Amino acid sequence: MTAEVTHGIRVSVDVRFAPEHSDVRNGDHVFVYDIRIANNSDRTVQLLRRHWHITDSLAEASEVEGPGVVGETPILGPGEEFAYSSMCALVSGFGRMEGTYSMLDRDTGRRFEVRIPAFELLTPWYSN
Repeated sequence: MTAEVTHGIRVSVDVRFAPEHSDVRNGDHVFVYDIRIANNSDRTVQLLRRHWHITDSLAEASEVEGPGVVGETPILGPGEEFAYSSMCALVSGFGRMEGTYSMLDRDTGRRFEVRIPAFELLTPWYSN
């Protein structure tokens, strides 16, 4: 598991290769990542947008940006958490993801960025 704290918001990521969703012979390597966002600050915040940087060892890097996560824009009070799972498909069995969440401080109206820690996407045969 990988984690990072920005402005009191802790983002942790756990990732695994999903052979049940993959077709490796045709260059379709699917990874499932579980994210937990914990508001360790003393303010109420809302996740507005996500921005991902995705690197695939056999394809061009790509970016994904859009509103919320998994169709939601969660509001987190102090001490609250939000968790979700999503997937990423790569051509290769080795890649990397990292990004940011655009957040809103609901108390002040100020927007700020929270880092999503970088994590590797590795099929089992790339692992040590």
